[in-house]
Amino acid sequence: MEVIKLKMRNYAMLQMVECAPHIVSEISEHFCFEVPGAKFMPAVKKRIWDGKIRLFNRTNGELNAGLYESLRKFAGERGYGIKVEEGPYGFPYDKNKVPHMAFQEFIESLNLPFKPRDYQYDAIVHGIENKRAIILSPTGSGKSLIIYILARWYLAQHNKKLLLIVPTTSLVEQMYKDFYEYGYDVEKNVHRIYSGKDKKTDCPIIVSTWQSIYKLGAPWFQQFGCIVGDEVHGFKSKSLSSIMNKSIDAEYRFGTTGTLDGTTVHKLVLEGLFGPTYTSVTTAKLQEDKHLAKLDIDIILLKYKRELCQLTDGRTYQDEIDFIVRYEKRNNFIANLAASLEGNTLVLFNLVDKHGKVLRPLIEDKLKDGQRFFFVSGETKTSDREQIRNIVDKQKNSIILASLGTFSTGINIKNIHNIVFASPSKSQIRVLQSIGRGLRLSDDGSTTRLYDIADDLHIKSKKNFTLLHSAERVKIYSRERFPFKITQVPI
Repeated sequence: MEVIKLKMRNYAMLQMVECAPHIVSEISEHFCFEVPGAKFMPAVKKRIWDGKIRLFNRTNGELNAGLYESLRKFAGERGYGIKVEEGPYGFPYDKNKVPHMAFQEFIESLNLPFKPRDYQYDAIVHGIENKRAIILSPTGSGKSLIIYILARWYLAQHNKKLLLIVPTTSLVEQMYKDFYEYGYDVEKNVHRIYSGKDKKTDCPIIVSTWQSIYKLGAPWFQQFGCIVGDEVHGFKSKSLSSIMNKSIDAEYRFGTTGTLDGTTVHKLVLEGLFGPTYTSVTTAKLQEDKHLAKLDIDIILLKYKRELCQLTDGRTYQDEIDFIVRYEKRNNFIANLAASLEGNTLVLFNLVDKHGKVLRPLIEDKLKDGQRFFFVSGETKTSDREQIRNIVDKQKNSIILASLGTFSTGINIKNIHNIVFASPSKSQIRVLQSIGRGLRLSDDGSTTRLYDIADDLHIKSKKNFTLLHSAERVKIYSRERFPFKITQVPI
């Protein structure tokens, strides 16, 4: 039997020590993937890049340590053996044993305001036992509590610091607040980093956006023995890889997300950095157990007049988007819909100047007595977003008009009754994360209703871009078992 000999170069990387040339070629090919949509990217068009991601470095024999299980499966399918040399960083398959009685006593000692649910407990134990994992847990499942208990356990067992990375400044503040509400002395133990904040601290936990730290040198990252990435699907791959690969002493690596985008390359890039994926619970199960709100989806298919369809025929995707977001009747329809709904309504748009700022006065003009209105975009200060979130939690009749970039990921608002998709998208991550904003149980336990605005501009058998995107969203709803109905509206 041919054998692949390797070692742990550090906690970030495996390194091939001895391997036959033909096996090296097979490993290289196995861990090489074309990026979806690469052929449309400028670098590929200019032939600067071939559009492929290579997870195995043939030059130095390195492969991200989180892909050990994938490598072992590859070797087993081909009849190759794997031998790991012992070194200062141990073995990629090293595990912990969790004595459950003692661990339950540890959790009780944290004096949490509520007991972790069974799936949360199982996810935490899985992470501790395996030292690394991507924990796939839907929005509203309590990821911050999972992270908190993992962090407290790690700090109780180890001396090195813990780095918690999030994609936005709003999530830095939200995580800080969540830890405080769990009973932690955050002023003493948690340091926040984003624009303008000091990078040096004696606090054992640092919460930072990835944008604030990825350019820092390797020595800064060597203070951490544990790295947790929250909402890892939203990180830029190269920047995240830079952070994780510089953190060579981080033995513990946990990534959390509610959604992966369904592509093999996206999943393997993240697994390489954090470890194999573990699914803690599904949205359907949380709804069944009444931990999340029920969801009804109304797909409103706007049917445009023939002359408008002919106007957009043969245009590019961007041309079509520009027409849709500027079309006055469509924007008035959205404004009327938002103002007519009962409860708190979240209207999500993509383009701030072309769409959000156009919708804003239209909705404001149609507000009913007692209705409050909030506008949120990337220009809105983090502190103001937090304030809006807290206000809406206590409201029963308000409208938030928000950009997808600020409100589709991680923002925790309990009292959202309606969501309106004002911008077309086919991204599984963006769609599911946006839906997640409305699945947290509201005070009255009502069903959340999603209004998905779709645009039918097709000519004969030729379907327009955004109509095709709406078909992709229908596939997502079907796969997630969300009930939906389609209503055609002439416009």
